[in-house]
Amino acid sequence: MNILAIETSCDETAAAIVADGRRVVAETIASQMEIHAQFGGVVPEVASRRHVESVTAVVSATFAKAGLTWSNIDAIAVTCGPGLLGALLVGVSAAKGYALATGLPLIGVHHIAGHVAASFVETDLAPPLLALVVSGGHTELLAVEPPLTFRKLGGTKDDAAGEAYDKVARLLGLPYPGGPRVDALAAEGDPTAYAFPRSLLEEDSFDFSYSGLKSAVHNELAKRRQRGEEIVAADVCASFQAAVVEVLVDKTARAVRHTGLSTVVVAGGVAANRGLRQALQRRAKEDGFHVHFPPIQLCTDNAAMIGAAAYFYAAAGRAHDLSLNAYATLPLNVWQESFTGGEIGVR
Repeated sequence: MNILAIETSCDETAAAIVADGRRVVAETIASQMEIHAQFGGVVPEVASRRHVESVTAVVSATFAKAGLTWSNIDAIAVTCGPGLLGALLVGVSAAKGYALATGLPLIGVHHIAGHVAASFVETDLAPPLLALVVSGGHTELLAVEPPLTFRKLGGTKDDAAGEAYDKVARLLGLPYPGGPRVDALAAEGDPTAYAFPRSLLEEDSFDFSYSGLKSAVHNELAKRRQRGEEIVAADVCASFQAAVVEVLVDKTARAVRHTGLSTVVVAGGVAANRGLRQALQRRAKEDGFHVHFPPIQLCTDNAAMIGAAAYFYAAAGRAHDLSLNAYATLPLNVWQESFTGGEIGVR
């Protein structure tokens, strides 16, 4: 089963053709990173305009790379939320146009489901398993059940881990994108130099909170700057990352014990973080569970993961009609119910 997938939830215009949810036949990504770097972050209006300019070219390029035509495609998948609303609308509109013109089934995919499904590409992994989702907008622990359904164990109460990384990068004057810069500097610093807080470590909670950590870093830097004291950026990054990673690893290990699931997949942009990878792999070895990280290129936003997720629903004959819309916020449970007669967005 070949699925054409489109992803435009933020600042990457991406298309991919994925076979049977496992093999990437071809993919194309038009990055906007250089444009948004001028502003220190993603500008939604600029992102939307760039998607409009790029989406059809990206789809055409993907077909050319694959050496396939529309006659080889079995379904069309697209990210329908959550994300930047204007950006999502471009992808959803394109996918609906292609579905209308070809008569192919249309599948709206939740962005987080896509990130989790990235772990299935070129592997034999499948639910049931545990997913740790760590990105700029999301930090969640999910129990993933067959065929691809989600039960939320816990999530962020305020800011996501990736958002905290970007904020700390800005406080230190590091260039966009900030997360990889913080990770790189953390490898050179002393993780004990600053005693930053670890939030929500209670035994009965799988939730996360990073607003207090961001404030602690801000206050520490402001205090030292007022006193004229030296700030070693590498030490700040290492201490900050140690605080983030300790909570992520501890709660993941606790969720393994709570659910009895012995396989953990890590999803989202922060899954590329070297500090998190090393710490979670070390804990997995100690506690006897298996942890899987997708290849670096599948950690950030891409269309292959959307095609991988869509396969599970297409194979079961589930799809959406042309009333499919884009949603800036979209709870996983609401999206899941849309395949069985419910309406996305009704709550």
